[in-house]
Amino acid sequence: MNKSGAGRHNDISLKILDELSRESLVTQRTLSSNLNIALGLVNAYIKRLAKKGYIKINKGPMNRVKYALTRKGFTHRVGLTYHYMQSSIDYFKDARQRIDNLYGQMIKNGVQTVLIWGDGEIAELSYISLRGLPLALVGVVDGKKEEKGFFGHHIYSYEDVSGLNYDAILLASFNNTALQKIRSLGVEADKIYSL
Repeated sequence: MNKSGAGRHNDISLKILDELSRESLVTQRTLSSNLNIALGLVNAYIKRLAKKGYIKINKGPMNRVKYALTRKGFTHRVGLTYHYMQSSIDYFKDARQRIDNLYGQMIKNGVQTVLIWGDGEIAELSYISLRGLPLALVGVVDGKKEEKGFFGHHIYSYEDVSGLNYDAILLASFNNTALQKIRSLGVEADKIYSL
């Protein structure tokens, strides 16, 4: 999801509060590793959460630091969880509307066969939205060929694209590098439908 500064701040705070609610003796280095966040950033968030009264920092066994969510912290975590869920629902509603609009354009333009580019949540939503439409899914492109498939459809590598027969590619990603990759493969611009 594309997050504003405040949204990203809330997401990081929520992740840290979630981790601390599961393991009170966790180290900041472990938090950094588990959440894929820089150690210095974890330290800054811990200090901010403590200053706001959301967590208490105590000495644990063998001079380890122990974190405890306060009542205020628990309430804040619930609020952040609700906000996260609501923004996720809004994000997927928006994505679904965009996908439906693109499929409508494809049908209007006479497209019959589609490749979905990507294998994440947006690709799954694209597949679900495709069901019941007069469009046939050729397969999914994910950069690497996989045997497991995608809802029973083939997953193709980038190298496979030139040998496939399709009318359109639905770029199921908000990532600009994916669009650049499609163009680098020589796909005609009028075959690319991008969210």
